[in-house]
Amino acid sequence: MLNTKTIRNDFELNDSVYLLSHSVGRPLKNAEDNLSAIFFEAWKSNEPWHQWMEVFTAFQQSLAALLHGQPENYCPQTNLSSAFTKILFSLPIRNGKQYILLSEFDFPSIGFVAEQAKKNGYDLKFLPKEADHTNPQIWADALTDEVQWVIITQVQSNTGVQIPVKEITALANERTILSVVDVAQSVGILPINVEDWNASFIIGSCVKWLCGGPGAGFLYVNPNIISSCEPSDVGWFSHEQPFEFDIHHFKYHPTALRFWGGTPSVIPFAVATNSIQYLTNVGIDAVRKHNIDLTNLLIEAVTPEHIISPVDPDKRSGTIILNFEEHQEKVVNKLAEHNVAFDARVFGIRLSPHIYSSRQDMETVISCISL
Repeated sequence: MLNTKTIRNDFELNDSVYLLSHSVGRPLKNAEDNLSAIFFEAWKSNEPWHQWMEVFTAFQQSLAALLHGQPENYCPQTNLSSAFTKILFSLPIRNGKQYILLSEFDFPSIGFVAEQAKKNGYDLKFLPKEADHTNPQIWADALTDEVQWVIITQVQSNTGVQIPVKEITALANERTILSVVDVAQSVGILPINVEDWNASFIIGSCVKWLCGGPGAGFLYVNPNIISSCEPSDVGWFSHEQPFEFDIHHFKYHPTALRFWGGTPSVIPFAVATNSIQYLTNVGIDAVRKHNIDLTNLLIEAVTPEHIISPVDPDKRSGTIILNFEEHQEKVVNKLAEHNVAFDARVFGIRLSPHIYSSRQDMETVISCISL
């Protein structure tokens, strides 16, 4: 049994009912002190890079502990867009396989990067909004011989829908199609095992459910294809020996770090590692159960026609999306009046209780959405 009161005391919470973890997770109270000990103390030394490099190693290890796989298969990234860009141009277009398959529900940044890939000869193919993206057969029909890349967003941010990643990556592997899984909206709230998926690449961010702040993204590379990848966006940290300093000699790092690039920021990864380790110790299964318990309270409080996200917890993310149609503005105003931190998108109000959310928080929300 989780001691949610103790956990709440570990996070920086204000007097709001904070339900925006799908956007930005709340920081741990010890984040500042931990950062000072790791980053600023090292900076006071004559040569801090040795200690700073330990930050990135710890980041890789924390991701492996959370998501499985080996630490060397994870590469720090600034954000998902940068990671996706590096991925797309790390492998050549194969004859007759020039399409990138993605969804109309993917986050816009993914589409923006894919659009730029047209300059290198790719064409785009979208799963339409009206298609049932939870049906593997829809993906099977779209994964034709002409597709080289398939982008799979595990959780759609605007609908709260979970996509069947394992089934889709299995189809892609059968058809020699490279897969990129976006876990930005799922990592930290849904249990993930990267080895079970066997995807080509996985990209994620620590700013949301992982409560790690902006600037700490990551890229997982399947160990079976690392040696085949030759990213063009490189820097001295992509080198096998970053501190060799020979301008006439570059050799790709043998691990996923070949995707790293130039001088990295240290602070975001120090903050994120601390948070990832905390949530891993709590247990993502426990975090998810707490989330389901609280979101079920919301589901039970409204009539089904107002629920946009899936009711079945196996099919929905950590976010409940509600739309009250002609009463929407009234509900939005009432939530704001009661200091509930939420947002609203095209399909409705998004509410995301995390491990630091309480039953009392849900009761406040329920009082606002009761029509």
